[in-house]
Amino acid sequence: MFQGSSKGPIRPHSQLFALRARWFVEIQKQFVIAQIETYTFNMHGYIERLLEKHVNQYFKVFPAVAILGPRQCGKSTLARRVAENRGNSVYLDLETSADRNKLQDPGLFFQHHRGKFVCLDEIQLMPELFRELRIILDRDGGRTQILILGSASRDLIRQSSESLAGRIGYLELTPFLLSEIGTKSDALNRLWLRGAFPRSFLADDDELSRIWRDAFIRSYLERDIPQLGFHIPAATLGRLWSMCAHEHGGLLNSSKLGASLGISHTTVRKYLDLLSQTFMLRLLKPMHSNLKKRLVKSPKIYVRDTGILNDLLGIATFGDLMGHPVFGSSWEGFCIENILATCPDWKPSFYRTAKGAELDLVLEHGQHRIAIEFKASSAPKLSRGFWAAKEDIKPERTWVTALVDEAYPIAPNVLVTPLPQLLADLREL
Repeated sequence: MFQGSSKGPIRPHSQLFALRARWFVEIQKQFVIAQIETYTFNMHGYIERLLEKHVNQYFKVFPAVAILGPRQCGKSTLARRVAENRGNSVYLDLETSADRNKLQDPGLFFQHHRGKFVCLDEIQLMPELFRELRIILDRDGGRTQILILGSASRDLIRQSSESLAGRIGYLELTPFLLSEIGTKSDALNRLWLRGAFPRSFLADDDELSRIWRDAFIRSYLERDIPQLGFHIPAATLGRLWSMCAHEHGGLLNSSKLGASLGISHTTVRKYLDLLSQTFMLRLLKPMHSNLKKRLVKSPKIYVRDTGILNDLLGIATFGDLMGHPVFGSSWEGFCIENILATCPDWKPSFYRTAKGAELDLVLEHGQHRIAIEFKASSAPKLSRGFWAAKEDIKPERTWVTALVDEAYPIAPNVLVTPLPQLLADLREL
């Protein structure tokens, strides 16, 4: 036996060796993560975000603009880019105590920086600021512009919608889009495997990307959720997230998930809403129509980032992904995230009847309706349910997005197309 100190238990050599080994591995991981975070953007340069032009447009209408999106998706980088182009700016990171202290008297702070471009990062950590911002914006007469960054949805940061109505415009920044990083097949496969979070996508190799995603998941569960004021066991929320990965692209069954976790279905829905409002999950609602059809009522559930999805499922390589049962639904979720970011003003849903008629994605805007089906195949075959659904809802145009090199028609107003061309077509609508 090894003689330990009086302050701790006596441990055998084997236990000490194992503890030291785990400690060394953890230190290595943290070092690698630090290397990725320090050098990624220096190595690859700034990747222009499509949302940047919308931010500038919104500031022509509103004195304050909020960019909401998941942590580490590039909000701070985009904000600094916007601030650099405007000049005379002030940037506060509300995760730091030093910057929070500067806002002990918000009125005095904004009076001192009147007429400047002010960026407040991680606003969800100080939601009480919104009441002060309303007074400041009204008093200032539009001379000061405020850019707000947050890692939670507008509904989760309730004070903003209550206090700044008519004074603030909201935009959502996703992690990288296919349109932003290039449309070649190697870029698409890399984005699909590693996911779209900048530091994951831009890592030097797949293993470094995986290490970053492991750390991101752990940090989200153990730090980000408690910071929002929710006291949920990290292990429980992590298990639920992992179970959602296994149900990716399927209909939500809260009772089944609750039974597996030993919690009620209402608690499951509360946890799922939290994962959704922090941009980790997407709950796609079923389409409601006046058709005399029995439609499903449950939403479909997706892990929004395919890199996080792959990490939760233990998928390490693109070959692993191609051989995994999630391959088809992973393609569906990957396409949906890119499409909805391209068409933020269109209302998304899916169509499914009790008799099996189904369309993966229906987009509606005013009186316009289009439909999109997803096939992870280079030779897609469409079921009778697809044609029945198309006849039911009568979309103006229908796309089948598949792993093909070029587009070709298969019926009037029905086009099989690669994802990059579909995104280009949608931008023209």
